Amino acid sequence: MQCSRFNSLPSYSISPSLDLYMTPHLQKARNVSLGSKVTVVGSGNWGSVAAKLIASNTLRFTSFHDEVRMWVFEETLPSGEKLTDVINGTNENVKYLPGIKLGKNVVADPDLENAVKDANMLVFVTPHQFVEGICRKLVGKIKTDAEAISLVKGMEVKVDGPRMMSTLISQQLGINCSVLMGANIANEIGQEKFSEATIGYRQNRGAAETWVQLFNTPYFNVTAVQDVEGVELCGTLKNIVAVAAGFVDGLEMGNNAKAAIMRLGLEEMKAFSKLLFPSVKDSTFLESCGVADLITTCLGGRNREVAEAFAKSGGKRSFDELEKEMLQGQKLQGVSTAGDVYEVLSHNGWLELFPLFSSVHEICTGRLPPSAIVQHNQRKLKSKCLGRI
Repeated sequence: MQCSRFNSLPSYSISPSLDLYMTPHLQKARNVSLGSKVTVVGSGNWGSVAAKLIASNTLRFTSFHDEVRMWVFEETLPSGEKLTDVINGTNENVKYLPGIKLGKNVVADPDLENAVKDANMLVFVTPHQFVEGICRKLVGKIKTDAEAISLVKGMEVKVDGPRMMSTLISQQLGINCSVLMGANIANEIGQEKFSEATIGYRQNRGAAETWVQLFNTPYFNVTAVQDVEGVELCGTLKNIVAVAAGFVDGLEMGNNAKAAIMRLGLEEMKAFSKLLFPSVKDSTFLESCGVADLITTCLGGRNREVAEAFAKSGGKRSFDELEKEMLQGQKLQGVSTAGDVYEVLSHNGWLELFPLFSSVHEICTGRLPPSAIVQHNQRKLKSKCLGRI
């Protein structure tokens, strides 16, 4: 079976009338005895939205403990207040997701070890460059039967080859890790505008069903496929294509050029994924994590936006400078991922197979001007090899 969809999950919700007559003591006992505890590791705009989605479902289903912990990297706001104090006092992440209530059962915690204490389900949603350090701090501090899911977009490049974030989490913590990716601009989901997402799992269908139940809402439609690497690479590689789309926008090259960039980008995403992991399924690229995420990220999102500003400056303003100015503490993923992918391509002698990916990195590092994004076809492309993958 190419794709497993869980659209008819059993409902475990207790009727409102029954909850009404339960004493606080009985409600607490119900949570402790029946509920899996969930912790969200990360609190940027996507992490905050994830906490909001999850918090609505932990209240609906008795299979989850009501409270959702959200680990927050502590910051001092211009007002002098601590970010965690403001989140807990206002039920709102005023820095990364202003104007959106997270749910009164979301508790911000600046202590990483305390946040994950007793958690059965760990949701990782931080910039990919921080994941390894976080996992090192968590070794020996989490439940041995915990399940993880990664919403992190990116990869780690080691001497022995690239490693996906789900693999890093699994290896360092010794637990199973699924992934969730999709056409998900966080602010829109926070406003409860309709969106889709794809969960990728390995062998544990039961775990996938639980993750679907935890995330799925009337406005956030979640499905699952048995293809962790395919789902995760889609979410990772589309950010490189979004940077390319931003160059096109910044140079006002038009929609035809942007469509061409998106088409070639999808082709290179698929080819690169299958070179690294032959088990990746073609059908995964037609899921929300694939073509849908590519489209929305190239039309909106921070990678496209900052790349547009970079191109408008003629490449004279650095991405680091633009990131600080435009993103208010959030991190770009496309530029660093382009560098990681370029390293893999160069090491394996694959640069000529991926002219778009290669051009994005060389533009980002100043080796080519932004206008070179539409000159990639002048590079030698071994199309027969791409077409065969």
